[in-house]
Amino acid sequence: MSSWTEDELGVPGRVLPVVRAPEPVLSTAGADVDPTSPETVQLAADLVATMRVSPGCVGLAAPQVGVSARVFCVDVSEHPKTRTGHGTFVLCNAEVVESSRNEKAREGCMSVPDLTGDVKRASRIVVRGALPGTGEVVTVTTDAFEARALQHEIDHCAGLLFLDRAAGAHAIYARKTYL
Repeated sequence: MSSWTEDELGVPGRVLPVVRAPEPVLSTAGADVDPTSPETVQLAADLVATMRVSPGCVGLAAPQVGVSARVFCVDVSEHPKTRTGHGTFVLCNAEVVESSRNEKAREGCMSVPDLTGDVKRASRIVVRGALPGTGEVVTVTTDAFEARALQHEIDHCAGLLFLDRAAGAHAIYARKTYL
């Protein structure tokens, strides 16, 4: 899977607006998709294009662009906390099939731009999902920051924000902005 690129989708991605909480689509579980449908392939390309133009963005899920579907993209390759990285990829109907070693760390989200929060997540996971276009079912085994990013995006597809996973109000912080 590490050789997959969005070029295989065969369609140009469009940059879409990112919706913000409390937009209802963000708290609604997304529907399963047909990974081979032209609509899903276009959505996958759009997610990657939107992620690429968003500074610091390492993942983006369909609900974040207003589409209630279980599709997301991830690319943590430029992030300093990355240990294991699989480059850019898009998964459809993904689920965590194994997880271990919970760790707490700070998360942020483009759909909740003014806040960050401490969230406990598995630091080692195995995720299974389908690639858009071919529908090939792949398994991604990863750890550390990429594992956190995958769980964050899978949560979006289930209608959950990182705020729903934080330990409480004491674990939510105003995002620091640097001029």
